[in-house]
Amino acid sequence: MVATIVLGSMVGAAAPAWALVELNVNKGNVEPLPIAITDFQGGDALGAQISQIVTADLKRSGLFAPIDKSAFIEKISNPDAAPRFDDWKVINAQALVTGSVSKEADGRIRAQYRLWDTFAGQQMAGEQFFANDANQRRVAHIIADAIYERLTGEKGYFDTRVVFIDESGAKNARKKRLAIMDQDGANVRYLSDGRSIVLTPRFSPNRQEITYMSYESGQPRVYLLQIETGQRELVGNFPGMTFAPRFSPDGQKVIMSLLRDDGNSNIFAMDLRSRSTTRLTNSTAIDTSPSYSPDGSKVVFTSDRGGRAQIYVMGADGSGQTRISFGDGVYSTPVWSPRGDLIAFTKQTGGEFQIGVMKTDGSGERILSSGFQQEGPTWAPNGRVLMFFRDSNGGPKLISVDLTGRNEQPIPTANFASDPAWSPLLE
Repeated sequence: MVATIVLGSMVGAAAPAWALVELNVNKGNVEPLPIAITDFQGGDALGAQISQIVTADLKRSGLFAPIDKSAFIEKISNPDAAPRFDDWKVINAQALVTGSVSKEADGRIRAQYRLWDTFAGQQMAGEQFFANDANQRRVAHIIADAIYERLTGEKGYFDTRVVFIDESGAKNARKKRLAIMDQDGANVRYLSDGRSIVLTPRFSPNRQEITYMSYESGQPRVYLLQIETGQRELVGNFPGMTFAPRFSPDGQKVIMSLLRDDGNSNIFAMDLRSRSTTRLTNSTAIDTSPSYSPDGSKVVFTSDRGGRAQIYVMGADGSGQTRISFGDGVYSTPVWSPRGDLIAFTKQTGGEFQIGVMKTDGSGERILSSGFQQEGPTWAPNGRVLMFFRDSNGGPKLISVDLTGRNEQPIPTANFASDPAWSPLLE
């Protein structure tokens, strides 16, 4: 359950805008920033645990290079006091994080951090948070997000969750359960019992709700599921569905591909309040895999109307259908970035599966990852990282990769895992 994290006041004064430490994430090649993250004082083992989670989050982003604690010269005993900056400059720690954890009289945890610019000799940021025991890991993710944002100028993505399909058992009798976890693979929770096949979960953009497909009745049905309450609502029966629904940015519609009686697969939008559907394409080809732009004005999809599956863009009302990809191979699963600047896709060419991105007019195509049978990209809410699944060693596993393509990371899961969908930032 997502409980509220209470933000306290700023701790101390932030540094002026000319502080030396900053990361320009818009450069093509970003050198990871050396950063020292000390164990948070107090709280027994909890302080070290929070420090470890913050360190892991920042390192996994590929933008930060946490310095090994064995190199630290100064031992921080009072996180509220200014550190000995020269001791940190010697080990090239361009930024330093100190903090503390304590228990309040009402049982809540109080965690605070300070971010220091060691070369400018100043504090850059500091905040405190209050949470219950169940939200210890969330506090660490929120602190990592705050550090990420202060040093890059962009929102972090660590206080998020991923819904996915957990796969276990023999390959010819695979049990598939709807599951949810923190973005780093922790806190896995199952949302279905595995008695029926579930596929392609998708997050609502503005609340903790997902849509997914289930074959529990023998035919594909689409459900809405409230993650926290477990309340489930049937959207409809879609025997001709060829690709699961995705939400519109306002959460009021879902868009999907349906195979109708005429034998053609076309794209439809459904209003979730009235349950009325609007046909957006009317093609004799296979139109599938629709995804809205973040402002809701456009839809990207794939179609083989030109001979093989390529990527097209149209208005949200179906107008102005335009092909934007012209590369070799077959394109699928296009997904619009939350930033609105890129479209991610799967591409199959020469017996290889590739995860890539292109600009919204089709230019600037870049391949971020290549491998055997990998697909299904989903965006982190800040539009800087993708997650997808790759089949290897008998089943699929989750992988993340940043926009440079150089920072590919496996996401640990107990079983095989597929069809990831990244949540918005938690509230």
